[in-house]
Amino acid sequence: MTKTARMYGTSLYDLAVEEGLDEQLLEEIQVLRALFRENPDYLKLLQEPSLAKEERLGLIDQSLGGQVQHYLVNFVKLLCERGILREFAGCCEEYTRRYDVDHDIISAMVTSAVELSEQQKNALHDKLEQISHKTVRMQTRVDTGVIGGLRVELDGKLLDGTVSGRLDGISRKLNDINV
Repeated sequence: MTKTARMYGTSLYDLAVEEGLDEQLLEEIQVLRALFRENPDYLKLLQEPSLAKEERLGLIDQSLGGQVQHYLVNFVKLLCERGILREFAGCCEEYTRRYDVDHDIISAMVTSAVELSEQQKNALHDKLEQISHKTVRMQTRVDTGVIGGLRVELDGKLLDGTVSGRLDGISRKLNDINV
């Protein structure tokens, strides 16, 4: 993340807190970020130098106006005006990071060899919250390379209970044995 993204993301977050809109804007920036990801041509259009700045800002008003908080519309327009719309994803990351710190939320990425059932996900989520004493925002992904078990990245810490992790550990120990 760039210094610019951190600065703008922080400014947006501070404004949202001041206005009591931090949770609403968090939801809206996540939706908007996903839309931008799904429609990269729209972002290219908004950054197209051959279009007059007023036209680009008008496109933002047409597509976002009335759909999201006016602060967010103005934020996107500001990034567009300054030619730094490419920083939007980083701004979202910083906004989310600040929100999470203020609300005692940590992220967890759980990797398994097969898709976890909803019941397993819920049980794991509850256990992670119990261990961390924080609210956990958990994402899951499937990677057949782990062979079995779970790998959990929780707030910067790696908890590796996978078969592949154990095999790697055994392999390292065997390599360390002097015969």
